[in-house]
Order: sequence, then C-alpha cells, then structure tokens
Amino acid sequence: METGWRGRVLLLLGSSTGGIGQHVAALARGLAAAGARVTVCAPAATAARLDLGGAAVVPVEIPASPRPADLRAVGALRAAVRAARPQVLHAHGLRAGFVAAAARTGVPLVVTWHNAALSRGPRALAHAAMERAVARSAAVTLGASADLVARARACGARDARPGPVAAPPLPPPGRPAAAVRAACGVPADAPLLLSVGRLHPQKRYDVLVAAAARWRDLRPAPAVLVAGDGPSLADLTARIGAAQAPVHLLGHRGDVADLLGAADLAVVTSAWEARQLFAQEALRVGLPLVATDVGGIPELVGDAAVLVPPGDVDALDTAVRDLLADPARRAALAAAGRARAATWPTQAQMLAQVVGVYAALAAGRP
Repeated sequence: METGWRGRVLLLLGSSTGGIGQHVAALARGLAAAGARVTVCAPAATAARLDLGGAAVVPVEIPASPRPADLRAVGALRAAVRAARPQVLHAHGLRAGFVAAAARTGVPLVVTWHNAALSRGPRALAHAAMERAVARSAAVTLGASADLVARARACGARDARPGPVAAPPLPPPGRPAAAVRAACGVPADAPLLLSVGRLHPQKRYDVLVAAAARWRDLRPAPAVLVAGDGPSLADLTARIGAAQAPVHLLGHRGDVADLLGAADLAVVTSAWEARQLFAQEALRVGLPLVATDVGGIPELVGDAAVLVPPGDVDALDTAVRDLLADPARRAALAAAGRARAATWPTQAQMLAQVVGVYAALAAGRP
C-alpha cells in the first residue's frame, strides 16, 4: 500500500481486548507494509494478542484506570521515545493520551478518542480533567465519532477532526451455518441472535439477558449467543441463571465470520459506542441489526438498522419480536446494510488519512 510517507511513528495504547487494539494493529500493519518504521508501546498482554505486522514492540503498562503506576508508564514511554526517535507519537484512547501528555516528550502528539465517559460523581470529574489535559496537549485530535470530536473541541482541542475507525475485513465463513449452529447447541429451526463484544458494563448485556428471558414464549424460542470475554462474566452468568434466559456466553472467539454466517439477527445493547466494529461486521455481511440509538451508531448505520433507546428492555423486546415475525423486513434490512457498508471509509482510506496527519506534523506544518 502506497502511503507517501515512510517516517518513524510510535503508536501508544493502554490495556485493550477489543476494537482499539484491532484498530492500532491495522494501522501498524499498514504503516509497516508501506515502509514506515513503527514502534508500538502497549501492555505486554495487549501486544501479545495483536498482529502488529512485525512492528517493534516496547512494553508500557497502562492499566484501564489511573493509578500511581502511571508514573512508571510515563518513564517507560520517555525511554521508548529516546530509543525510537519517532517523528510522531500517536496515542489511542484517553488513558494512553494522558500518559503521553504527562511524558512531555516534545514529539508532535496525535490522540484518537475512541470512547466517551460514562462515569459519574468524583470519577466523572477526574475523567473530565483528564479529557481537558489530553485535548490541550495534542497537536491533532481524531474522534472516532462526531460526538467525540465535539467533546474534544469543548475540552480545548486545537485541531479536532473525524477519524473513522474501519473494522478489519473478515474472511468468508469457514464452516456451513448448520455446522456452526450444531456446535453451539442451537436447534436447526431456532432463530439465532448474535452479539459480539467485551463483557463490560458499557455493553449493557444485562438488558439483552432481561429481554431474552421474555423470548422463551416464542415458538421456536430464539437462542442468543454472546462472543467475548471481560470483567462482567460472573455477573452475567448469574443473571442468565436467575432469569433462565436462553443466552450462551461463548467467550473470546476467533470464528466471528462463522457466527455471523449462522445468525439470523445481530443485537447491540451498548450504553454508548462510536463506530462499533461488530455493527460494521453485521451490516457488511447483510445481517439485520437491532442497536441502541447512542453515540456514533446512528451516523454509522443510517436507516439500515432498527434503533432502540439504551437501557430499554421493552423496546428491545418489541424490536426483536417484530423482526423475527417479518422475513421481508429482515431481507430489506440486509440489503440496506450492505449498501450502507459500501459507503464507509475503507481501511486503506483510513490509513491514508492518518498518514496525511503524520506527514504534515513531521514536516512541521500545522
């Protein structure tokens, strides 16, 4: 891939098991393939899960929440900058951006905002202070959705612009749908609902469990599969058992393409998302989607999905029931989803935009 820039860049991210890590990995692979010298600084466990295309990796432990250990992360980042001599430092997420701002390396700083703050009380005040520090320290701020760009500007960002995050393309399904369903214990005649994401309170899988418990009265009753792992595993397992909900937690999966090919409906119940990767994957393959009307989801899907208010079990229940009873509507959404996906920026376009930012900063241009 020709990018027109073969300089030195350091990519920094914190602990990640989902979309942020995949985005950084895609950037690292694209940049390295084009001849740029790429160094990735990340927690060792995060880096080990990512295909970074041969980029140099320097462990920098940035936990999910601010801790005194951040001082060690600042020191480790400074040492990595001295060794790699990057022309641009690109931090992903506010936690990484805060460490980069505190390090004051003198290297032009780009920060991509991937997530919004959902905390309240004292934690919300601390998060707002971190947002202001990161926004004012970055030469360029990229927002994964329009609301993040607006938030960064409100926090004092000098140059805030959209930076869409493209989901990596998935391979074609490797197994027939019937085989995938059988392996997951889903009866051949049962509707299969799929959600993919980190098991985290932000994803509001508690809403999905509550709605799924109601669907037991449908004939045949739908099966709900959730692929992903995370800190809410124990809580969700208990909720599923208490509600006797037909929800199966699959853990982390490497066969999302197979699961998408076997599913009848995709569901996203998050309290907030930017350009959610699973929503992109679902629409690309023509899988009808029910998603929450939050963050960047409406601008991502347009009229190619059914949107429901966040946290509303009744609305989710109704939307799913209506779609399962209406094959023509599902077919129309499938076609609309593919058409919508064709309008999104590709990974090549995403890389070209980022490289344009790097080249301008490396050349000393604002």
